[in-house]
Amino acid sequence: MCRDCGCSLGPSATRAPLAAPTGVAGRIETIEVITAILGENDRVAAHNREHFDGHGVLALNLMSSPGAGKTSLLEATIRALGGRLKIAVVEGDLATENDAERIRACGVAAVQISTGNACHLDATMVHDAVHDLPLAGLDVLFIENVGNLVCPASFDLGQHRNITLLSVPEGDDKPAKYPVMFRAADLSLITKTDLLAYITEFSTERAHASLRQIGYSGETIELTSRGGEGFEAWLGWLDREVAAQRDRARRGESLRPQVAPDGALAHATGVRPAR
Repeated sequence: MCRDCGCSLGPSATRAPLAAPTGVAGRIETIEVITAILGENDRVAAHNREHFDGHGVLALNLMSSPGAGKTSLLEATIRALGGRLKIAVVEGDLATENDAERIRACGVAAVQISTGNACHLDATMVHDAVHDLPLAGLDVLFIENVGNLVCPASFDLGQHRNITLLSVPEGDDKPAKYPVMFRAADLSLITKTDLLAYITEFSTERAHASLRQIGYSGETIELTSRGGEGFEAWLGWLDREVAAQRDRARRGESLRPQVAPDGALAHATGVRPAR
């Protein structure tokens, strides 16, 4: 799939044709190319994180399937904070400026990345976008990744934390079906819980059990973007993470989130990477 949509080659990479994964030689050549691309991505991601740490900015990577409510969550968060934290947003989509326009309408700086045929953001895309944002005085940079439950978990962008959204209309079995994405999360949000009364097929108990079964050990918050107890828990998590990032910045420390490079290799080649 990655080879077809082009996401295995980021915009900074040389777009040479990949060897078809037929036979041992073709497989090895393909893995070597993808490994080099991931290495370059990690180098740029580390550079991005240095920028964020130098300004004391907490960078958060929002990941989910399309329509899970990432942009709605950001809009509601901006309104609820009322300017208490200074926020900027990098928006990732294949096309349009729709989401960035929604964020700007809330009075927050936003840069849209249109990836074209790439089904995830990479570190170079984020690096270029950040140059259009005022990091000085910023508290939080949200990076809203392209809607996709596979690739985004495999690419370090320079963020400090990963947040994965699971919406009620999607079904409670998504963590079991897409374990790489949910294992990489530092926080899981079960969104659109106001629809539970209408979508009775979704069970929050089964969703929590599915997360535990794949080895997810982070916090899980159930919420709706309309407010309420769960939304207050989300804001509390955000406050704690901002404070922790400020402390790390004062100590000259940093934090790198989990990534799953093996997923990128398997996705690009169609085979499991050799161990």
